[in-house]
Amino acid sequence: MSTYVFKAMDLAGVKARGELEADSKQAVSDQLKQRGLIVLEIADKHASREIELSFLKSVKATELAVFSRQLSTMISSGMSILRALYVLEEQTEGKFLKETLVAVRKDVEAGISLSDAMRRHPKVFSPLFVAMTQAGEAGGVLEGALMRVADQLEKDASLRRQIKSAMVYPTLVIIFAVGVMMALVAFLVPVFEGVFKQFGGELPSITKVSVFLSHAVTGYWWLIFLLAGGTAFAFLKWKRSSWGRPQWDHFRLHIPMKIGTIVQQIAVARWSRTLSSLTSAGVPLLLALDITGRTGGNVAIEEAMEGVIDSVKRGGTIAAPLAQAPIFPTMVTHMVGVGEETGALDAMLDKVAEFYEDQVEASVKALTSILEPIMIVVIGGIVGFIVVSMYLPLFTVYNNIK
Repeated sequence: MSTYVFKAMDLAGVKARGELEADSKQAVSDQLKQRGLIVLEIADKHASREIELSFLKSVKATELAVFSRQLSTMISSGMSILRALYVLEEQTEGKFLKETLVAVRKDVEAGISLSDAMRRHPKVFSPLFVAMTQAGEAGGVLEGALMRVADQLEKDASLRRQIKSAMVYPTLVIIFAVGVMMALVAFLVPVFEGVFKQFGGELPSITKVSVFLSHAVTGYWWLIFLLAGGTAFAFLKWKRSSWGRPQWDHFRLHIPMKIGTIVQQIAVARWSRTLSSLTSAGVPLLLALDITGRTGGNVAIEEAMEGVIDSVKRGGTIAAPLAQAPIFPTMVTHMVGVGEETGALDAMLDKVAEFYEDQVEASVKALTSILEPIMIVVIGGIVGFIVVSMYLPLFTVYNNIK
């Protein structure tokens, strides 16, 4: 079988474009006519000669949220899933998402359910997305489940934007400080070193440190970049490994200057929002807890969910094992307990998520205000150290002349 690309139009004048696998162009034409489409063009699909790196392919959360919201709107208006996928495939601009939608549409055409078709593309559709879609299909409320997925993705993207925007200033300051230090060490120190050699005598210890740094930067700059790159690569490998990730996640929760508190608040907010979305969509509780643990973003959440799942299997509550997990504040366990008693767990989790999302925003602003003076002191200290180390020998020579 070969792959063909086609252009067609329905009786209402809406144009459609896509791909089909068939034995011949005539077979493609027959399939399109069975769908009630008027064939405009059929051509062979030529293999792309572009070099593609699969690990660089990704879909933004906002792009996926727009797709989910549009699919929900089309389905609620009475459009079939297959036709809705055709329309979205036509108007989607992202290349990777477009390719994924083509594959999903082909699977749906072959008789596979939408959730199973999405499950084949884990790089695009997360377990949360697939589980909520499956629950929507089972309960006949697919449009509602897709709308909840869109809300969840948008909330998660908003939380990420808050953190990234708060880190812009400290990152720029650090880059500026390193740049200033490298410039002073590479260009200023060698000038003073030539003067010091003319004077002779023993240099102060602080000046020797600056001269050593100057020789390292100017003579072995390639080694510095190599070590920095190797360190970064080793850190990423360790952080992503099965034994390094738990250590890193637990360490992040104990970083001083309220950074650990922010990490905890982000994890709790994401956990609450995800579990609320899954339970309100009708996903079975045990499956919802398992997915929430795997998508919580911190190993501490995953470890806590293992205890919760064991408790639920024994007929226990969710709140009791949560109280034993250090990552969950007392307020969360009490609100979850009230939600279980009143049968309004998803509503309580929504309130918890909203509270901690607001807390994250306030904590990030407070952290930024603390970092500003600290960064100024750090830059001043770096520049001051180099300047003093350069002028100290001159003062010594001046005193000897007197």
